[in-house]
Amino acid sequence: MREALVSGQPWRQGVTRYQWLVLFVAWLGWVFDAMDATIYAIVLHPALHDLLHSASGPPTPEQIGWYGGIIFSIFLIGWAIGGITFGILADRFGRTKVLIATIIIYAVFTGAAALSETWWHLAIYRFLTALGIGGEWAAGAAIVAETWPEEKRAKAAGVLQSAWAVGFFLAATFNLTLKETYGWRGLFFVGILPAFVALLVRWWVKEPERWTHAHEQESIPLSAIFEGNLRRGTLVGSGLAFVAVFGLWGSTNWAPTLIRELPDLKGQDPATLTKYVSYAIMALNAGAIFGYLGFGPLADRFGRRPVFAFMCVGSFVMLPITFLIPTSYSAVLMLLPILGFFNNGIFSGFPIYLPELYPTRLRATGAGFCFNAGRILASASPFLTGWLVTTLGTFGRAASTVALIYLAGLVVLFFAPETKGKPLPD
Repeated sequence: MREALVSGQPWRQGVTRYQWLVLFVAWLGWVFDAMDATIYAIVLHPALHDLLHSASGPPTPEQIGWYGGIIFSIFLIGWAIGGITFGILADRFGRTKVLIATIIIYAVFTGAAALSETWWHLAIYRFLTALGIGGEWAAGAAIVAETWPEEKRAKAAGVLQSAWAVGFFLAATFNLTLKETYGWRGLFFVGILPAFVALLVRWWVKEPERWTHAHEQESIPLSAIFEGNLRRGTLVGSGLAFVAVFGLWGSTNWAPTLIRELPDLKGQDPATLTKYVSYAIMALNAGAIFGYLGFGPLADRFGRRPVFAFMCVGSFVMLPITFLIPTSYSAVLMLLPILGFFNNGIFSGFPIYLPELYPTRLRATGAGFCFNAGRILASASPFLTGWLVTTLGTFGRAASTVALIYLAGLVVLFFAPETKGKPLPD
């Protein structure tokens, strides 16, 4: 970045059209990943309100928190299994083939969730959806890392991660425009749209030369990521992913439910609440975009470890400030962008850092394993939050307690290898 500034040329100088195309297609896949995950967070309350409704009356907030936590946890387990499994397959059979398969899987089963008649129907569909989303992350991160120039890889990964904020905006927009007319089931049907991205991958994207060359060599078993110099990176990467996923799914993804419980929104009709929730998600992700795009330049200047630490400290501070202190919607709305910068922005570090830890023949396997091992370890976080809600009485107190996980992230970073300025391992 500094060299570009000295020469007066933007960092984008020298990037080919094809490299931009690969980034765009992977970015688009991640947009719909995020849209899918956010749609569920948005419709959680109304969907479970309908699915848990019985002859004795509507479900209590505690019941929604309990069953919502169970479904969140099941989703994370599926996400992790898909990420690890398809990461291995991406190293063996190719990045593009796995991208196509995983996109189709999560598109089909997101649409199928609209047909749920019970809470466990929804849980099954969310598990199957998660298999595809997890796998798409591993393949997308690997193909961008292997296609883009070494010196521009971190910034490309930041752009790639910004797709999540765009996906959140899309989900919120669909919530504003479709939910009142078509209900929560209509939002799940929108999730079929990503299937078209699979066609773009099929037509335009070829396997990276790094993978083609490495594929000609003897394959390496999964156990290799726990051997020699790779063991440290695997443990650190998994630990960091655990912290980030635990913090996000145990706190921030409950923001729509928190908004509905704010004292000054009590008694509002469902349509009005839908608008307030959508605006809150947009505010959160306005800040997240800056976090996603900012991680790469900061990591190039200061290193990967210091920026991860910066995001952990910011998340630890902002979660209780946002979830516990304010009692009005306007106050929460002002704080959500700052929270999004830290709590969501930390995820830009993973498509930068994890591929840098492994050679080409193990890149998707290793990156996929780390990120999704973290998801498996963090799969109890939504369930824990649901339990904390019943114990502590409010979503705000529960989410603030979950913030303690970021202190563990600082401990993990003490053992993390620094990869700034090092070439991508062959």
